[in-house]
Amino acid sequence: MTGAPMIDHAMDGTRVRTKPDFYEAVAEVMSFPDWFGHNLDALYDCLTDLSWLPPGKHVLVWFRPDVLADADPAGYRAVQGVLADAVADFTDPERGFSVVLIEP
Repeated sequence: MTGAPMIDHAMDGTRVRTKPDFYEAVAEVMSFPDWFGHNLDALYDCLTDLSWLPPGKHVLVWFRPDVLADADPAGYRAVQGVLADAVADFTDPERGFSVVLIEP
């Protein structure tokens, strides 16, 4: 994917205190399709697909993940697991996917 554009999807995590908050925020910044099911399996499915987005290297930039980690530690670990799995399992030759966490 040499020369492919890098496309950042910046997510403000200051109001993400629950898994449903995360689903809403990530769906908005990644332009998830209407069929997104707002659960961990659907999150994985969307993050390993991204076919609705233009070709390029897509980067989810999550600002303030500590807010969810502090408010819902189990939810944060579950989301982190799905994000890690999605990055590891991503195979689209026209797109890339990575995650960057920005903490204060």
